[in-house]
Amino acid sequence: MSHANVTLDQELALRNCAERLAAEFEGVFGKETIDRFLHESHRQLAEHATVATFLPVLAERFSRQRLHALARVEGPQADGKPTVLFLCVHNAGRSQMALGFFQRYAGQAAIGWSGGSEPGDRVNPAAVAAMAERGIDIAAEFPKPWTDEIVRAADVVITMGCGDACPVFPGKRYEEWELDDPAGLDVAHVRPIRDAIEQRVLHLLGELNMAAAG
Repeated sequence: MSHANVTLDQELALRNCAERLAAEFEGVFGKETIDRFLHESHRQLAEHATVATFLPVLAERFSRQRLHALARVEGPQADGKPTVLFLCVHNAGRSQMALGFFQRYAGQAAIGWSGGSEPGDRVNPAAVAAMAERGIDIAAEFPKPWTDEIVRAADVVITMGCGDACPVFPGKRYEEWELDDPAGLDVAHVRPIRDAIEQRVLHLLGELNMAAAG
C-alpha cells in the first residue's frame, strides 16, 4: 500500500502502532483492515494538525476508537452498553466538554465519543481550563472528524451547532443542544456553557435510565 505524505519516521511509528492494534484486535480484524484504518486516520488528522510529531500516536488512538465502533456495528463487540456520540463543528469545545462530563458520570456503564464536522487544530484552552476547575482533564483530547462507522455504532447522537453538516443515519436518536460556541471566549465566559452542558449530560443519563457516578 502506498501512503503519500508520510515520512519514513512516521511510517516506522505507524508500523509499531499497527502491531499493537493487531494484537489488540486479533481474531476480530485482519492486518489489512487495521493498516487501512490507521493510515486513513493519520491522513484525516494530518489535514488540520499544526505539529506532526505526535500524529502516529493520535492516529492509533483514533483508529482504536474507529475499530471498536466497527466491531460494535458488525456484532463481535456488542456488549449492550449505550453509546453516545457528541458532535460540534470543531470538536474543540462543546463536544469535548460534553464527552468529559459523560465519561465522568457514566463511568464504565456507557461509551462516549466525540467528533467534529470541521475539526480544529487543538482543544480550546479555555474549555480545558474550565473543565479542570471541575476536576476533569480533557487536555489530552484532540479534535477529530466523525466517521461513518462511529455514527453507525452510536445509539444517541448529540449535535451542537453543526447543522446540516452533521451526519444523519436512520434508526438513531438525534438531539440538538443549542449552546453558545466557546471559541474565542475566556474561561469566565466558558463557565456558563460548561455548566449548561453538565446539566444536559445529567438529564441525558436520566433519560437513559443510568445513575450518575461520582
